[in-house]
Amino acid sequence: MTMTAGGRTSSARTVSATAARVGIDVSSVHHHFATKTALYDACFARVYEREQRALAPLVDRLAAAVATGERGEVAAAMHHLADGFVDFLQEHPHTTFLWLRRWLEPTRDSALDAAYALPIYERVERVLLGAAAGGTLLEPTPHVTVRSLVWAAHGHITALAAAERDPVAAARERYEFRAYAHRFLDRMYPASGAEGAGGR
Repeated sequence: MTMTAGGRTSSARTVSATAARVGIDVSSVHHHFATKTALYDACFARVYEREQRALAPLVDRLAAAVATGERGEVAAAMHHLADGFVDFLQEHPHTTFLWLRRWLEPTRDSALDAAYALPIYERVERVLLGAAAGGTLLEPTPHVTVRSLVWAAHGHITALAAAERDPVAAARERYEFRAYAHRFLDRMYPASGAEGAGGR
């Protein structure tokens, strides 16, 4: 924490501003969260719980599709998972802005990744590795694929926020990003069995 000219800490000022914005007394915030870090962690925990509820069934569907060995079913499950993640972020855009704050300081608060990002993403990676081991997909670097789509989706949410006052621009962004995500998956994991971008 850093000190301001008036002697107050910048984190305290941030908590006060947060309390004022949601219309509660700052003492109520401090009663439940002793520090700004504790409040930050609680926000991530709440978002993570909702994200798990939204995405876990879609990852289950993907795992079940991989177990069949049917490329068409796997491709469809991939699309549903990507759409589900985009839907979640569009419904909960604050998720993106929490993560953007985390990523501004890559070496700080890395425990948040382990608690609130990696459990979901690593499960998807394991499913992709299983598909590769079974010959259903060609995927040598699932962690890069998952990270690329996750970061692209968060970029989409920031673009939507910038376009929020222009309904036409926002609608175009929603359509174009979803179309991009589907093209990306179709190139990476073609249902026909032809080698995709992941094998180059």
